Amino acid sequence: MQPYLQPFRAFITQAIESIQQDPDAVGLAAGGSWASGEVDAYSDLDLVLVTNQKIAPDLERMQEYAARLGAMLASFRGDHVGEPRLLIALYGASLLHVDIKFLTPEEFHNRVEDPIVLWERDELLTNIIRQSSAQYPPFDFQWAEDRFWIWAHYAALKIGRGEYFEAIDFLAFVRNAVIGPMLHLKNASLPRGVRRAEVTFGIAELAQLRKTVATPDRDILVSSLWEVVYLYESLRDTLAPATFQKNSDAQLAVSRYVATL
Repeated sequence: MQPYLQPFRAFITQAIESIQQDPDAVGLAAGGSWASGEVDAYSDLDLVLVTNQKIAPDLERMQEYAARLGAMLASFRGDHVGEPRLLIALYGASLLHVDIKFLTPEEFHNRVEDPIVLWERDELLTNIIRQSSAQYPPFDFQWAEDRFWIWAHYAALKIGRGEYFEAIDFLAFVRNAVIGPMLHLKNASLPRGVRRAEVTFGIAELAQLRKTVATPDRDILVSSLWEVVYLYESLRDTLAPATFQKNSDAQLAVSRYVATL
């Protein structure tokens, strides 16, 4: 066993021992890099805790339960990612980052991946996995097109006003919400922002992506905004489905505006 796996395994063992004492607990599963076999020394641990009684989104109950699993140093709920059933926690001297999603058996049917079952009662989680299919949320090209040109114009306004740090943050948002997912789709991977971009995207794609990263300098920001636009247009025209409706008027008007910066 790789040395870096020891804190993960120790935490899982301790967590299972604690959960088994709860008669209401149905099972514990692990997703993310643990399920895909891509764990390394810098991975977090993505857990799904299934109980008959609903725990989430009650933050106090979520934190109380999570504190039983190990020496929890800090935690907060995943409201920022739109998931109030998720508790993000930091544990122990090894500083293990653990995401715990609190679900009921009914909620476990709707999932984005098939996790590895770590412990369960009467094969309840295994049977749910057999009876239902995981589905990762698809990327919505029309959703992106309906927003992209407004976003590009907004970034241009920030640059024009001299709010360079605001513009940097906004370009990062667009890169994570639109450009990264489209590059993932081009490379036949799940549209998860810019996650593992360095090992998923091709050399030329990474070179393009780097050009979208700016420093707080007007000329560099304008150049990065153009790169975001060029990359979006290229990926959109390559990947969008036949039902897609391009907003050519907005594209032309915003491109003309950016050219005035």
